[in-house]
Amino acid sequence: MDLVQLQRQLVDYRTSLYHEGFLDEQFTQLQSLQDENNPDFVVEVVSLFFEDSERLLNELSKALEQQVIDFKRMDAQVHQLKGSSSSIGAHRVQKLCIVFRNYCEAQNVEG
Repeated sequence: MDLVQLQRQLVDYRTSLYHEGFLDEQFTQLQSLQDENNPDFVVEVVSLFFEDSERLLNELSKALEQQVIDFKRMDAQVHQLKGSSSSIGAHRVQKLCIVFRNYCEAQNVEG
């Protein structure tokens, strides 16, 4: 597979992520901040997002295993995940965080 084919696949994949609601305009704005002085900007920001998300999801998982669930603390963690997902354009994650926060507010463990 040559470079042109790989680049076309990348464009097609990125387009599908927008159409399926995984990414939004914020990701496009993030990409616009990348230039020749900082060619790895998007990779660095998205990598930090994944590292932070993994930590938050692990903390949420542990919190759900507790006998007494601290919904206020969980809500704060989900709020943090919602904010970081919004800042990189992870639209679908942001929307799921809103639903999760509603479950925290209702203290709905099953949700």
